Amino acid sequence: MASEHIVKAFDEQLNHLDNQIAEMGGLAEHQLAEAINALVRRDSEKAAAVARGDRRIDALEAQVERDAVALIALRQPMGSDLRAVITALKTSAIIERIGDYAKNVAKRTGALAEMPPMPPAFTVARLGHLAQAMIKDVLDAYIARDAEKAELVRRRDQEVDSLYTSIFRELLTYMMEDPRNITACTHLLFVAKNIERIGDHATNIAENVVYLVLGSVPTDERPKGDASSFTVLTPSGGEVKSR
Repeated sequence: MASEHIVKAFDEQLNHLDNQIAEMGGLAEHQLAEAINALVRRDSEKAAAVARGDRRIDALEAQVERDAVALIALRQPMGSDLRAVITALKTSAIIERIGDYAKNVAKRTGALAEMPPMPPAFTVARLGHLAQAMIKDVLDAYIARDAEKAELVRRRDQEVDSLYTSIFRELLTYMMEDPRNITACTHLLFVAKNIERIGDHATNIAENVVYLVLGSVPTDERPKGDASSFTVLTPSGGEVKSR
């Protein structure tokens, strides 16, 4: 009976970690959605509220770290149980970073609301919706211990990268056509880059889920579609790609 009680208590503690990760992820997803909504509506007040909301994610990340370390010290888990604790610890840190990026998007949105509207903002918003969907699906995969769904999320990062590259080129074109666009386009570039990084972090969580379920990380190279590092626009508007 004592052994059963210990096992039950340990399972409850593992479930509590999962619940904390789910809460953190839901908050991060909501933060990104609200930041994108503020961007489209040019709503400085909402953007400021998003920036303030990051504190709850930070507090939860610190709590997950304390709980995970205590579990390892007191229970000395092995095998799949140890993987569960380690994955929760790593995933909470990643979600905290996603929250930071969402906060950065909100901060830039506040600045953009003070400038004339730029058409590429709607494409940036579409990028945000893609990243938001990745967060939701990878959290579902985490809670369900679904390695196949996690792998599908991992492969969707290429779509985010490709759209980011397209936005990068579009914003460079706007800046070259009219120097008055440079400030707003620079803010949008940072917004797009933050969202692209959120996609990368969702992919990192997907790889954590594969490790959690299968005991090993994916060995194939992560699909990538970000060609912005190789993009050059000539003054005439013609695009040149360096090799």
